[in-house]
Amino acid sequence: MDRARAQTPATDAPGETAMSAAEERAEPPAPAPSGDEAAAPLVFDRHLVLDQLGGWRGMVDATLPTIAFIVANSLAGLRIGIWAALAAAVLVFLLRLLRRESVQQAISGLFAVGIAVAIAAATGEARDFYVPGIIRNAGLTVVLLGSVVLRRPLVGVIAEFLAPSHLGAMASHRHSVPGFRGRVGRARAVLAPSERDPETGRARPDPAPDRPWREDPRLLRAYGWLTVLWAAVFFLRAAVQFYLYLGSENTDATDLGVVTLILGLPVTAAEIVVTLWVVSRLHHHRAQ
Repeated sequence: MDRARAQTPATDAPGETAMSAAEERAEPPAPAPSGDEAAAPLVFDRHLVLDQLGGWRGMVDATLPTIAFIVANSLAGLRIGIWAALAAAVLVFLLRLLRRESVQQAISGLFAVGIAVAIAAATGEARDFYVPGIIRNAGLTVVLLGSVVLRRPLVGVIAEFLAPSHLGAMASHRHSVPGFRGRVGRARAVLAPSERDPETGRARPDPAPDRPWREDPRLLRAYGWLTVLWAAVFFLRAAVQFYLYLGSENTDATDLGVVTLILGLPVTAAEIVVTLWVVSRLHHHRAQ
């Protein structure tokens, strides 16, 4: 009797049996997110930002509607000038589509031209085509100077986003070609393909700086003066344009348009050259 009892397998308790059955019927747990997916930081891609800005071609494209308006308005009147400006903006948009380039700047340019021609058409004054530009220049002057007062110079914020100085990329000797082309080359050095993850194609996060740029007196002072330089140019544009605007009533405002072009792309190009030169020197200083 005892031998038979010993050979009989022991049965589980009722609670244990029910628990085992429930575990067998339970769904397998969902896989936990991998370490890369769970801890992937949000990284702003400088490649995409520069693509949206459009580069030199984008700056030229932005001036075409104004050139079309000046020429057509002086030769055939305000109505033809309005249609010429709109046609130029649409043409820039279509060309960017055909070239499969970023159209964001073309869309914003088309929107800006639409506002300008709408104001000019509503008032019947050719000079009012330039009102949005005057307001924009005055507004940027206030924003730039305000950023200096708050010790966050806007040029520094943008420069450090596009080319963080603690990486020292613009001070790289392999990009030390003299002249403007060398400065541009050094600026593009920070956009090297090595900054992208070869597996995902996403931008890699920048390493943490040893010292934030706003805590470096030399960087903060230089970025402050660069911001003041840009603010002074925007103020000059707004002041000169407004002075010519007041004297352009009931005229084709050709002088206002020509001065707008002169103070536009050429001056902006000179500012960019100066800014790139100063920023490259700052990066060299930071890399030492």
